[in-house]
Amino acid sequence: MKISENCLFCAIIAGKIPSTKVYEDEYVFAFRDINPQAPTHILVVPKEHIGSMDEVNSENSVFAAKIFEVIPKIAAQKGLANGYRVISNCGPDACQTVHHLHFHILGGTQLADRMA
Repeated sequence: MKISENCLFCAIIAGKIPSTKVYEDEYVFAFRDINPQAPTHILVVPKEHIGSMDEVNSENSVFAAKIFEVIPKIAAQKGLANGYRVISNCGPDACQTVHHLHFHILGGTQLADRMA
């Protein structure tokens, strides 16, 4: 499995940086965001280092597929029955600050309908 020594999320997955884990399997790691933007704000990341959606390809797409299988399970576990938002920032114009593919699950309240 490909990891990056200089990646914050790779360090979290490896247990070198503490996090509040909410889910883990062989492909996916999910944890609470330390700067939540909603009452429920969970980051879901592949255990393999993939820099962003632009780097998903036929060799690593299984990780992205597994993430999308897990997101509804996490949302149900966290009681987000009225809905939730899934966001992934890709590149500088989208304000991607950690260059490891990740998806934000936001919920637990009525979210604003305008995103920009």
